[in-house]
Amino acid sequence: MAGEPDWVPPGVDAKRANVARVYDYWLGGRHNFLADQDLARAITAVEPNARAGARANRAFLGRAVRFLAAAGIGQFLDIGSGIPTQGNVHEVAQEASPGARVVYADIDPVAIAHSKAILAGNQDAAVLRADLRDPEKILGNPAVRRLIDFSQPAGLLLVMVLHFITDAEDPWRIVATLRDALAPGSYLVLAHATDESRPAVAQAAETVYNRSVSTDIHMRSRADILRFFDGFELLDPGLVYIPQWRPDSPADVPADPSKFWVLVGVARKP
Repeated sequence: MAGEPDWVPPGVDAKRANVARVYDYWLGGRHNFLADQDLARAITAVEPNARAGARANRAFLGRAVRFLAAAGIGQFLDIGSGIPTQGNVHEVAQEASPGARVVYADIDPVAIAHSKAILAGNQDAAVLRADLRDPEKILGNPAVRRLIDFSQPAGLLLVMVLHFITDAEDPWRIVATLRDALAPGSYLVLAHATDESRPAVAQAAETVYNRSVSTDIHMRSRADILRFFDGFELLDPGLVYIPQWRPDSPADVPADPSKFWVLVGVARKP
């Protein structure tokens, strides 16, 4: 999509790649521009598994939401939700548990515009434009307070978003602030890019990405990603590569699951 159709909000720079739109392109979506497509192809040239990794991540999100719904979770806060595409959290959650409530939060205006269109008429889902760096503002937002009862267990989804927060911005404090607002019995679903398995390839992909987008990515070690689960009980199988988290079939796990360079985990607040 090289033009600017009517779904593009005013002020959006279609000539500069955007993380949500690159991800949308990899998932086969239509809400992306030439700049996003060019960056996606450039990253794929360095890391051929990038598209498959995006799709594996989407599949993990669906599995995790169904797991939480089966555990009795009926309310979800998805921060860094991106552009809606097939298998949205509210679709999965409400199919598994009719009446489930979902709040999406994202900083990207294109993602917000699309979310609002998709959620029109859905009284149990809402979207707000918000910055993860200001968790207190998210927690106090009227839309969040309308749909999320923090006195009851909830699902907090931080999927492929924390690696856009620098160490200097202390993402661990951000997660702790959100954790402290959750009732016991709540869950954290997390996915984070890592450079632990193939640091040279990961560093090359990170360099290509960061020189083309407005929001840099910061891959982290397993030890630093584990710190996000402080105050939670990490559930089996622990912090693992995307396809290793409770796969629907053993055949879904490749011989080298680390090729997707993303670690995921689900944890419960005691």
